[in-house]
Amino acid sequence: MAARARRCYCGSMLKRRSNVVPFGRRRRRDRLLTWWVLWRVPALLLIVMAAWWFGVRPVMEEQGWVRVDREFAICGASGAGAVGCVVDGDTLIIGYGNDRRRIRLTGYDAPELDGACNAESEAAILARDALHAWLGNGAFEWNGADAPPYDRYGRELRAVRRAGADGKREYLAETMIERGLAAESGWGTESKDWCMGQ
Repeated sequence: MAARARRCYCGSMLKRRSNVVPFGRRRRRDRLLTWWVLWRVPALLLIVMAAWWFGVRPVMEEQGWVRVDREFAICGASGAGAVGCVVDGDTLIIGYGNDRRRIRLTGYDAPELDGACNAESEAAILARDALHAWLGNGAFEWNGADAPPYDRYGRELRAVRRAGADGKREYLAETMIERGLAAESGWGTESKDWCMGQ
């Protein structure tokens, strides 16, 4: 009777032991699980970032661009039929009286008409005339729609572009900078010294 009980007890112990996972095997399984998580989380982040960059971002960038088809004169000069005027190489005025709006074109920084030296003032006239000519080449687009951001001077902030005949977009800021009529603007850029060499 005692032998049978001992046999039963030993059998149950063997069954219990067979359910226990050896320590080394458990550690290996935990390590595999850790590696599984470690490479899948970055992969998932890369997928999300790629979806944002190639899917959501282009759609968001296209929102808020509106077509502008109006004539601009140079402020202070006669301009029959013009509903706006070019102040300098990066500023426009639209409307009259209480409806008057000042617009600062973004992405570049043009020299000032009342510059620190004659060279800057001369460069500012060239930039103003070039902007006037660019706007006169036909309809263009600017962003911000009916709710553009404003700077501390109360000017609307708008980027400007035009679709070319080949379908490519020409951004005003890039054109002005490439032609040497303006400097880059934004974080991390240095202001240009238009008086250098004077």
